[in-house]
Amino acid sequence: MARIIIPTPLRKFTNNQSTIEVEAIDIRESIDALSSLYPDLKKQLLDDTGEIRKFVRIYLGDEDIKVLNNERTPVTDDAVISIVPAIAGGLA
Repeated sequence: MARIIIPTPLRKFTNNQSTIEVEAIDIRESIDALSSLYPDLKKQLLDDTGEIRKFVRIYLGDEDIKVLNNERTPVTDDAVISIVPAIAGGLA
């Protein structure tokens, strides 16, 4: 099963789970499986059209999926998927 690493700011939507294992063939299926397990997390990851929000980055291993095959990037049973939401703040 692919392992999804949940960042600290989003763990409140996963009952404080830091990793979740899902069965999926690609990133899209992984995110859909995660969203079905934790519906409140779905709003944080996907926009109203079901697309991954622009401020959320997803990595397969060390690679941003944007340089791979985006949501259709295949995953294997030993895949590690990381979700990285943008953090705003600071002084301009």
